[in-house]
Amino acid sequence: MNVKIDPSWAENVGEEFDKPYFAKLADFVRSEYSSAVCYPPGPEIFNAFNLCPFDKVKVVIIGQDPYHEPGQAEGLCFSVKEGVMPPPSLVNIFREIEGDLGVKMPANGSLRRWARQGVLLLNATLTVRAHQAASHQRRGWEEFTDACIRALSRRRRNVVYMLWGGFARSKAQLIDPQHNLVLQSVHPSPLSANRGGWFGNHHFSRCNDYLRSQGIEEIAW
Repeated sequence: MNVKIDPSWAENVGEEFDKPYFAKLADFVRSEYSSAVCYPPGPEIFNAFNLCPFDKVKVVIIGQDPYHEPGQAEGLCFSVKEGVMPPPSLVNIFREIEGDLGVKMPANGSLRRWARQGVLLLNATLTVRAHQAASHQRRGWEEFTDACIRALSRRRRNVVYMLWGGFARSKAQLIDPQHNLVLQSVHPSPLSANRGGWFGNHHFSRCNDYLRSQGIEEIAW
């Protein structure tokens, strides 16, 4: 199956595209996009991979589902397009960065600048129907994105994995903790963050400290 994804990812997970589950997934996604409004726009479905090649990944942040309201999703977890008001979870991420590193909140909520530095902003499910959260879950995307995490864990070392909330933390079983740094905390959504455990987790400074210790250029958060 011809999937428009960065060649480095095709080399490492391309066998997934020829599996029966992916053929069913592709049929489902095509049907959904032809019959309903879905996000992100078709050309941006694989943005996380196309902006962050396999051999350039330094950090992995795992989300669950794309934003499902107009103009938000751009194929990167937690990220919204320029000009769109950052959702509460993203605001809390920026607040923690400011408290941790002293970096002021940016002018917009697009995280493309992170992706281009080597941050894989990976939603477990890559598409969604408008106004219907989780509408494309359990259709095959999770099998594909789990395969991507496994491939990274097997073939890359010294990657930082940031697992926020119960769903993301469930992916820890896919990661080799001996050769990577796995950081876990509650989710940055207001419901979780305000109960404690998000603010002050220092994930961003801990990430950069680890990268620096491995001789890897840190992320300009």
